Amino acid sequence: MSPRRSYDQYCSAARALDAVGDRWTLLIVRELLAGPRRYTDLHADLPGVSTDVLASRLKDMERDALTTRRRLPPPGAAYVYELTPRGRALLPVLQALGAWGEADLGERRPTDAVRAHWFALPLLRALDGVGRGLVEVRLEEGRFHLHAGTEDGPVYGDGPAPGEPDALLSLDTGTCTAISRGELALPDAVRAGRVEVTGDGTFAKALREM
Repeated sequence: MSPRRSYDQYCSAARALDAVGDRWTLLIVRELLAGPRRYTDLHADLPGVSTDVLASRLKDMERDALTTRRRLPPPGAAYVYELTPRGRALLPVLQALGAWGEADLGERRPTDAVRAHWFALPLLRALDGVGRGLVEVRLEEGRFHLHAGTEDGPVYGDGPAPGEPDALLSLDTGTCTAISRGELALPDAVRAGRVEVTGDGTFAKALREM
């Protein structure tokens, strides 16, 4: 475990950066917002991080009570990392950073990695205020699901929804990217037919009437 470093400033922003200001820490939080993850899963979805750095950051995050580690019961018998309530409270921080960084997203560079579920946080922002529901999103890169309006537990997950979704969104990556970059509002995309909303419940209806 690396020694605790501090800015030694009596300021809440400085104290927060003492805990989450290191490179990769907030991106690990982004991944763990999907729920418990194994070390190998985290390493696969954080391209560019070394095994040593990832292990060090996870230990630091345990020390700072952002994450916990537990062993799955058989037949899994693997260790998983998950966020504590303090770690989950970083969701609005990541949302704000994502909104602030929209202008810098630009066009995807040849060296840029991408995972379908990385679009989850900007889409959650776009769904803010619609209500509470389970949403499945289908892109060319794959599927992921969102727990819109949730106050506890995972806020998104990779792959199809774990059960019947309240709404299914089908869209192309270009549309999803435009929403993520702040160039296209979700209601406008739905009205223009660039996002297909499937579902008969109140949440799907609210999406179609945004």
